[in-house]
Amino acid sequence: MDGRVLPLLLGPTGHPPKTYRIPVPDPDGGPPTVLVYRRVPRGQGKLGLTRQWKYEYDPEGKHGSRLKWPWSKPDATPPGKPDDTDV
Repeated sequence: MDGRVLPLLLGPTGHPPKTYRIPVPDPDGGPPTVLVYRRVPRGQGKLGLTRQWKYEYDPEGKHGSRLKWPWSKPDATPPGKPDDTDV
């Protein structure tokens, strides 16, 4: 990062976003590189509640901010049928 301060919008609950993506322009004019940072708790405040956050660099940059409902399908299913006994 080059020391610039970027605006950070807060959600309706007052929390910062869970994932922050920073596009970094390519000096050769190619597509920009996107750096991904994830929000993690900095520490616990009173009553064990998280009051402060920090961002840690995520080198893999996976899209893990999908809502996880009990009825959602998993991302990947193992090959074969559920009743398959052959391994």
